[in-house]
Amino acid sequence: LPSDGSHVLIAADYSQIELRVLASISQDSHMCDAFRNGEDIHTRTASEVFGVSREDVTPQMRSAAKAVNFGIVYGISDFGLAKNIGISRKQAGEYISRYLEEFSGVAGYMKSIVEKAREEGFVRTLTGRIRYIPELKSSNYNIRQMGERIAMNTPIQGTAADIIKVAMVNVEKKLEAYHLKSKLIMQVHDELIIDALKSESETVKEILRECMVTDEFLSDVPLLLHVSEGDNWGMLK
Repeated sequence: LPSDGSHVLIAADYSQIELRVLASISQDSHMCDAFRNGEDIHTRTASEVFGVSREDVTPQMRSAAKAVNFGIVYGISDFGLAKNIGISRKQAGEYISRYLEEFSGVAGYMKSIVEKAREEGFVRTLTGRIRYIPELKSSNYNIRQMGERIAMNTPIQGTAADIIKVAMVNVEKKLEAYHLKSKLIMQVHDELIIDALKSESETVKEILRECMVTDEFLSDVPLLLHVSEGDNWGMLK
């Protein structure tokens, strides 16, 4: 940034966008309900998986639930979960089984998307972008398993990527339409970063919210955006 203090960095990042996409695609009632009500999804998951009230969820339970939530998106195995959170493989398997039992919409999605991918040879994101998965027809078991994980993950991670890319294009167009000197300089995962004139910072924040928080793709699950500003990237979190 210029040394005269006239500029500031503004960042806008989506909160748990892949889990929100998963909730929307799978139409799982527990997940959709939690996001609509503004609940902490990891606490809600821990409550469902461990069979306790949300008030009785411990930090350890929430941490385990968080690992399962994000792991499910990538088709995590009991071995992978056990390694990630330092529990036995048997315990990890029980966590995953309980999760899929409680979040039946997610379990149904995972099964149906793999079956569909085997039949058609590809999967789609919510925007219609296609990824072919030849791995599903491999004679090698490990490669077929990898293909199943790709089939489960691509519509979720791919849709999240599509959403941020569409937002990036719309933000750039809006900045130009308003004839602002602030510039979109970087996209990192689910975050956009603007080099903004301080005099334009509030307008930039309004543009980010307008362009990024839409119901174009996830009409039934709200997107949540965190916007921050600072003199360097480290100050934006």
